[in-house]
Amino acid sequence: MKLEPLFDRIVIKEINPETTTASGIILPAAAQEKPQMATVTAVGAGGFVDGKEIKMLLKVGDIVLYPKYAGSEFKLDGETLTVLRQSDVLAKVIKEAK
Repeated sequence: MKLEPLFDRIVIKEINPETTTASGIILPAAAQEKPQMATVTAVGAGGFVDGKEIKMLLKVGDIVLYPKYAGSEFKLDGETLTVLRQSDVLAKVIKEAK
């Protein structure tokens, strides 16, 4: 199955957090923080939302930062996906060329 977000919503998949520290200590799941970085897997078409035209600035494959408790989580085919509004995204991560 595939999720297709509507209007100004996007679907993101969390980037798994590190399970060990820099010194090699393995962190149990309870000690790990909820990830705040994710990859965009689907983007809505934008359009008019609440009387305002919304242009979608994100695209599939973008890496974004978002608040810990933003959006709604869903399990689909064993994957946990989050649906949130584009305006809930805090920043887009841009990799610098070396």
